[in-house]
Amino acid sequence: MAPEKKLNSRVKNPEQYEALRDKGYSKEKSARIANTEDSGYRGGKASKYEERTKQDLYEQAKKVGISGRSAMNKQELIEALRNN
Repeated sequence: MAPEKKLNSRVKNPEQYEALRDKGYSKEKSARIANTEDSGYRGGKASKYEERTKQDLYEQAKKVGISGRSAMNKQELIEALRNN
C-alpha cells in the first residue's frame, strides 16, 4: 500500500488518476496521463466535418491512411473518417 500512496503523491491530477484506474488502466499509464499538461481538459476546437471542405476532408483522410479516398464524395469521406 505504501508504494501506491507514494505514486499518488506524485500525481498532478489525482481525480483523473483514480478515474483511469477505475476504468482498468495500469498505475503507470494512469499516472502518465494524469501528469500531462492540461490533463483532464478537452479541447473541442476542431470544426465539425460537415463544416469542412471536401479538400480538407480528403487531406485528413490522407493523413490517417484511408484507402479509396480519391473516389469518395464529401459524405463518404466524413463516414470514413468517423469510422477510422
